[in-house]
Amino acid sequence: MFTLLLTLWLHYPQITKQETPVDARLIRVNKIWDNAPHSAFTDLVYWKNQFVCAFRTGQGHVSADGALQILSSEDGSLWKPLSSITSDLADLRDPKLCLGNQNELLLYSAAALHDKSKHTHQTYVWSSPDGKNWSPPQPLGDPNTWIWRVTRTPQNTFLGWGYDCSQERFVQLFTSTNGTQFRHHTGKLLLGQGYPNETATVIEGDHAWCLLRRDGQPPLDKAMLGISKAPYQEWNWKELDQKIGGPALLRLPNGTFLAVVRLYTPRVRTVLCRVDTATPQLHELLTLPSGGDCSYAGLVWHQSRLYISYYSSHEGKSSIYFAEVEIKQE
Repeated sequence: MFTLLLTLWLHYPQITKQETPVDARLIRVNKIWDNAPHSAFTDLVYWKNQFVCAFRTGQGHVSADGALQILSSEDGSLWKPLSSITSDLADLRDPKLCLGNQNELLLYSAAALHDKSKHTHQTYVWSSPDGKNWSPPQPLGDPNTWIWRVTRTPQNTFLGWGYDCSQERFVQLFTSTNGTQFRHHTGKLLLGQGYPNETATVIEGDHAWCLLRRDGQPPLDKAMLGISKAPYQEWNWKELDQKIGGPALLRLPNGTFLAVVRLYTPRVRTVLCRVDTATPQLHELLTLPSGGDCSYAGLVWHQSRLYISYYSSHEGKSSIYFAEVEIKQE
């Protein structure tokens, strides 16, 4: 029995910093974009002394004209358009931002193709030295496998979970040395026969944590938390206590994990949570002004404050919001 427990302890990554309770207080929230019939699916980075926010615009939540819009702001109050990316061949969806090894800006998005004769989806990446001028789109991963978010590791490699857009319903980890050319890193994971899809990953040292959304019939719709150690080939997955959408995950300097997700009960809303990785469980800290079609946040920890981009339709039209939150750590 001792040998078995020791083996499990060694396989399961240990938390290197103590997780402590936190309180969250909303300092401000501003609507930063409503110039399209539908604006949604955000991400956020702090880069070259400015916040950069990316999101999708279109006629609706799903529409053929989906395009990518990029804004920037030095103070989080005054925002200006940096650039936009469109496609005649696809609905561009769910843009995600990452910083490259040369401090270039990397932008990832899935293209829901108009011509579905060969496949329905393809993930693309663009790179830019200034957020204004972008390289041509470069396909990455496999057709019909949506690499939803990419995370750079402390070793300056890149990891991205891809989920199946056809009928197999799996997730698979991809890896890259430069953020633009990816290869398979793990085999296909079915994860309890639910429909695993959107992911958010934090990597610190040689430990990695992945918050994963599942859809399907209850109880196979609850989120899961995966934990791994480098080289991230083997993952230990545990089921959380509730269903989520649009996960974003961040680890504070003291080791506490924060997530912003869409929660569904008692009403649909965008919520900042503390993630208890041992249980695992979500503890609600703050409900952001939100409702209806909402969530899909980007997170930045900057100068001891948490900054959040997200979208919501609680004021009527689906629009983009930017929030500043004070985190009090006990």
